[in-house]
Amino acid sequence: MKIKMDKLNFLTAGIPSVAKDYSNAFDKLEELNLDGLEVEFVHGVRYSDNTRNAILNRKNKIITHHGPYYINLNAKEEDKIQASIKRVLDTARAADDLGAYSITYHAAFYLGGDSQTVTKIMKERHKIITDTLKQENIDVWIRPETTGKRSQWGTLDEIIELSKEFENVLPCVDFAHIHARQGGKFNTYDEFSGILEKIGKELGDIALNNFHAHVAGIDYGDKGEKKHLIFEEADFNYKDLLKAFKAFDIKGALVCESPNIEVDAKILKDYYFSL
Repeated sequence: MKIKMDKLNFLTAGIPSVAKDYSNAFDKLEELNLDGLEVEFVHGVRYSDNTRNAILNRKNKIITHHGPYYINLNAKEEDKIQASIKRVLDTARAADDLGAYSITYHAAFYLGGDSQTVTKIMKERHKIITDTLKQENIDVWIRPETTGKRSQWGTLDEIIELSKEFENVLPCVDFAHIHARQGGKFNTYDEFSGILEKIGKELGDIALNNFHAHVAGIDYGDKGEKKHLIFEEADFNYKDLLKAFKAFDIKGALVCESPNIEVDAKILKDYYFSL
């Protein structure tokens, strides 16, 4: 059963740096007055019994999942396609096991294909994923992430189009990625509001009331994203983003991916509640 959100929650991407591991990660988040974390399955979906117990005993903290990086649902080789589908499925299965709010992942590269062709392939591959999860009675939000490199499938429009096909698919909106991919655009209150308005218009209030977003400072160039930065070293206008979130009464999970995850996550939460 999908977890319902009644407010905007502020999460770190992974365990905070002040924590030893998952055994004390949620205690540290409590001390920092943060709302949870995104469990990052970098190389594969694996976790020990101790980690599982720590996560299940997290009290009222929110978690999301980030799928492994080696996902490309538009791969040329059949074995890579099947492995990518399995990684998304395994991430969703872990979410069901651990009580996660939603999962996200970088879905694909274009590999020379045009947007329309690759989006059609994404619909076919996501039908396999959603049908399998339905057969397994797993009901979690499945969220391809907006991507920061122009070689990657995953513009906001592409993911909105995909989301219209499936009742449990919605975007994970990485605002820093959109900013980087568009060469510094999408960095004002009006532009952020336009993104939220588009999502609400195209996908309905359910998308705004069950949001999953990433944010960080970001370095970028002609090809888009280079690397994440702390807010202090970047031009990303997080203050206007949070003003737009407040105006639209966004509910869900906002995950900070800055290198100093808990510092910038606290900056986000403190500023949001000062508005």
